[in-house]
Amino acid sequence: MSDRRSDVGEDVDVDVVVVGAGGGGLTAAIAAAEGGASVALLEKLERWGGNTFVSTGSIPAAGTRYQKAAGIEDDPERMTADLLRQSGAHDAEHLVRFLAEESASLVEWLVERHAVDLRIITDYKHVGHSVQRLHAPPDRRGESLVKDLTAAAKRLDVDVVTGNPVRELLVEDGRVVGVRVAGDRAGTYELRAHAVVLAANGFGNNKEMIARWIPESLRAQYFGAEGSTGEAIAWADQLGARLLNMGAFQGYAAVAYPHGSIVSWTSVEKGGFLLSPDGLRMGDESVGYSGFAPVVAGVAEESWVVFDTRVRDFIAGNEPEFAELVEAGGVKEAATPEEAAAIIGCPPERFAEAVADQQRAAESGGADATGRTDFPMGPLTAPYCVVRSVPALFHTQGGVDVDRASRVLTEAGEPIPGLYAVGGVAGGLSGRSGARGYSSGNGLLSAVGLGRVAGAAAAGAVAAGAAGLGRRLP
Repeated sequence: MSDRRSDVGEDVDVDVVVVGAGGGGLTAAIAAAEGGASVALLEKLERWGGNTFVSTGSIPAAGTRYQKAAGIEDDPERMTADLLRQSGAHDAEHLVRFLAEESASLVEWLVERHAVDLRIITDYKHVGHSVQRLHAPPDRRGESLVKDLTAAAKRLDVDVVTGNPVRELLVEDGRVVGVRVAGDRAGTYELRAHAVVLAANGFGNNKEMIARWIPESLRAQYFGAEGSTGEAIAWADQLGARLLNMGAFQGYAAVAYPHGSIVSWTSVEKGGFLLSPDGLRMGDESVGYSGFAPVVAGVAEESWVVFDTRVRDFIAGNEPEFAELVEAGGVKEAATPEEAAAIIGCPPERFAEAVADQQRAAESGGADATGRTDFPMGPLTAPYCVVRSVPALFHTQGGVDVDRASRVLTEAGEPIPGLYAVGGVAGGLSGRSGARGYSSGNGLLSAVGLGRVAGAAAAGAVAAGAAGLGRRLP
């Protein structure tokens, strides 16, 4: 690779270096290779996939032909309004609007040009969305999305090079010209390029950065990707990049304990609720799985998700990961409130009152004691189901400012030549701070959506002979 020379006359090893092989990095590599660039995709760990691997693989998109075929009316304006309603005002609203506009073509490009198996989910809308717009693999596993993206990259002669951790950016005269790699297996070497795409995710696994930016999440267990340690944000920060929404993050209120898989939030959206170990409601769960995570963490180290066997069977029939949790014994069944309370270890009268409150609200169409009014499957009925769970931090939502070509911008709004950022390295779509602004799929929308933009723009810059010039998307 080191003997290669660019067509534009500069000594380079490769046209585009992509740092991080999660969903954003894989998509950036695909788009760059599709645009005619040679690509080096570097992953510091031995396994690639990042946070995409541990996600449900759900990408929100508005106005796709798959929605239309299912009779779902949607458009980018509605999607933008939904996401901003959930997030509130923040510093990356320009990215919300842009990615909503690009979302339909993004999903159709992945499906129809690169054989990524994504299908519209019709059995739920999920947090922050007013219509069904999540597109996911049939098994609703991020691992499947990663496999399809990897296959697409390999068809374009892009290989994921694992065990090659980037330690710093190479910068000359204010322009990023490559990376320095230093690992036990790979040794130390420099890789020169016309463009570098930072796709190394956020800082959820960096305690120092968490303590600085989102200290309220320190009590929550971290369940995101091991490699999310924030160095890419730090590199860009050192070059004067503007940081956006650094206090925002995605939490998850209910990760099954000790199994480690998420308790599908569909269990709550269909009418279930959460109880503290003492058998008390902690608030209105309709704020979403992310927004409710700090609520749980502020009360106790664990909680219990409560629903019934109708809800259990509905979810198990649609979501393989939840079906596996049921098979593994993570969902406990109880014939009576007394049996359910015994499993939890709480006073039986508290469990009975919580269920009765839900039943009254669901039957009347009014609000329960927390003010919640949404119970689409009606009153819970025996037998009941309970799942022991813990609140978790999944990934951070703050990062660097980027433009519509995904170029990293300085505080003055000027692009840093040769540097692009996507996904968790870029400023997120979920509000300025806290976890309540997260809408389902925000992380993947930013990763895959900006990944496509960055890869295409970087390839266009190479073709134009100067890093930093944009290109029309394929």
